[in-house]
Amino acid sequence: MEKTLRSQIEEFITMPAVEFERVKHEAFDCFVKLRHQLNAGLVRAAEPDSSSATGWRTNAWVKQGILLGFKLGVLAEVASTPPWCFFDKSTVPVRSFRIEDNVRVVPGGTSIRDGAYISSGVIIMPPAYVNIGAYIGEGTLVDSHALVGSCAQVGKRVHISAAAQIGGVLEPAGAMPVIIEDDVLLGGNTGVYEGCIVKTRAVLGTGVVLTGSTPLYDVVNDRIISRASADEPLIIPEGAVVIAGSRSIANRSAFAKEHSLALYTPIIIKYRDAKTDGRTALENALR
Repeated sequence: MEKTLRSQIEEFITMPAVEFERVKHEAFDCFVKLRHQLNAGLVRAAEPDSSSATGWRTNAWVKQGILLGFKLGVLAEVASTPPWCFFDKSTVPVRSFRIEDNVRVVPGGTSIRDGAYISSGVIIMPPAYVNIGAYIGEGTLVDSHALVGSCAQVGKRVHISAAAQIGGVLEPAGAMPVIIEDDVLLGGNTGVYEGCIVKTRAVLGTGVVLTGSTPLYDVVNDRIISRASADEPLIIPEGAVVIAGSRSIANRSAFAKEHSLALYTPIIIKYRDAKTDGRTALENALR
């Protein structure tokens, strides 16, 4: 029986070093196939799964395949124009596009690694960076100085504002990458890291930073949202409007009380309504 791409990758990734040296060419061919399938959106580092409590399933073998590509690569010069010189792993070139792809990559310093899926109708403003394994859905806008990290999954019609950072999660291979679902707005200078899941139509206001260990205070429903365990993601509820706030730690010590110290805290201030929708709509003029 012919081996699947998944079974080949899982075999290569666990192979003893001596044996692996003998099959490097086959492993490279396997990685190139993976890269092409990632480009086409045929495989993903994570995908929707209605049977999962989070709504998503991680495909560890895809992330293992990407790590395999880095293992196979050697440092090489990337085609560039002096005085600008760039060097990267030989196995992860810059992705190229055709006009038929219907993707706007505006001139000015953007870089997209091969192995990232960029859907039709996506706009990427300069400079921005999209790493291998990332998935960006139809009609999404990636604004200037934004990062879409390795294996991050971004849905349709998402607005990733200027300087927003979506962290990459490659290791461990089984860890959930950052998930941004459909119709989400990430405000300027926001950061989403460590496998957080931002559910459909949520809004992160300017300067909001979320990590797996960040408690989220929902003042609408009088609750604190946190991840169930260290292995689980922090899930931002559907339609939540999150702003950057603070909470006093004056009760921690006399020193904290004396200096009125407080910690940064993300707060759900409301849930999305018609007024919010009007303010967060993607500008049709940009298209």
